[in-house]
Amino acid sequence: MQTRNLRIGNLKKKILLLLLAGLALGLTRSPKKHWWILKQIPKEWEKINRQALQRAIYSLYTSHLIKERHNRDGTTTMILSENGNKKALRFNIDKIEIKKPAKWDGKWRIVMFDIPEKLKGLRDSLRLHFREIGLIELQKSVFVYPYPCSKEIEFIIELYNARKHVRFILAENVDNQLHLMKKFDLC
Repeated sequence: MQTRNLRIGNLKKKILLLLLAGLALGLTRSPKKHWWILKQIPKEWEKINRQALQRAIYSLYTSHLIKERHNRDGTTTMILSENGNKKALRFNIDKIEIKKPAKWDGKWRIVMFDIPEKLKGLRDSLRLHFREIGLIELQKSVFVYPYPCSKEIEFIIELYNARKHVRFILAENVDNQLHLMKKFDLC
């Protein structure tokens, strides 16, 4: 099932990210229980209007970004749907930053992908995100980076479900190494 391309406001974004982090928003007939859950969250949530929160949750539910799970005690828990999980991960992708160690270990991280033409959108998205986090394109569909970045690359690959198309190599030498060292300010 495809969801329509909808704009997500700040409140909806916060709800999705909280669900992604593992917080279950419990919805019960008892307002005390509902607000007890929200009180466990940082102060900024205390300012949220209850009606706005209910509208946001309803909108996320009708957009198939969250779903209900009925519990034995009569409560209902809102959890991320598969589409909601992907949407929440997209919010996090903008915050990816590779931490550079104080000293370079002398190794190159090479990311290669071979994506069919029919998946051109996927290929373009991977290129864009690899550039945004600082990788340099060595050749078409081959990127290089001097610092450990496997976790960040794994995150992007999983987000786009591109595992079978992407390879990650750790190399000690690259033939145009001096050029790359200059580009990454390593010499």
